[in-house]
Formats: sequence, C-alpha cells, structure tokens
Amino acid sequence: MMTVQHKNKTIATLLALILGGLGIHRFYLCGPKDPWAWVHLCTLPVSAALLLNIGQPWIFAANPFTVSVLAGFIAALVIGLTPDDKWDTHYNPGSGQQSQSGWPVVLLLILTLGIGATALFAAIARTVDLLYTGGAYG
Repeated sequence: MMTVQHKNKTIATLLALILGGLGIHRFYLCGPKDPWAWVHLCTLPVSAALLLNIGQPWIFAANPFTVSVLAGFIAALVIGLTPDDKWDTHYNPGSGQQSQSGWPVVLLLILTLGIGATALFAAIARTVDLLYTGGAYG
C-alpha cells in the first residue's frame, strides 16, 4: 500500500505568497500534470518576450506575469482561509494525518493581504497614469 504525502496548508500558503506568480504552489498541491501551474509558469517567458519585442511601456508588456502574481496572492488567501477539515478532505484524503494550522497561517494571510493590496493599487495607479497622462507622474 502506497502512502500519500501530506500537503501542508502553511507551506502551500507561503508558496502561493512568494512564488505564486510562477505557479509553484500549484506544482506542490497538484503535481506537474496541473495545467494551471504551467500557465502560471509560462507567463514569465511570455512577458519577457513581449518586453524584448515591442516598444510598449513595461507595465503593459509585463501584464501576463503581473496578472499571474496577483492570482498567486488570491490563491494564498483562498488556501489560507480554507478550514483545516476541508483542506484535509481535498488535499490529504489518504495521508493519515490531520492539519492543524495556527498563527503562522494567520500571519501569512495578513502579509498577503497587505502586499497584494499594495501591488494591486500600484498597478492600477501606474496604468491610469500611463493611459491618461502618458506617464507624466513617473
């Protein structure tokens, strides 16, 4: 009988917070066959190619990766806010262990909300600045 590896909710939240734009949390949770993990990972070379090949401002060329990073922040919030029993039912059905996330997940959620909201507001402000003033404010 093969044992199933226990997926730690705190680690998944941390991966989504730090490396969510690359989809590393999806690889951790679902493995290399997850198509959404590959979509996340492909946004970085796509954005790099757009930056090198077109004369657009970097904020527009980097949109695929920016959207992926913001989706990573949302994923960190969803993962961290999932109750432990539902987490175990979905990701740890045969591991034989039960998740007991505590304060580390709460602190990661607070950090995610702060960083994610700041990044979103900055992206919106810079986009509006470029669209309406041509970048006059920076």
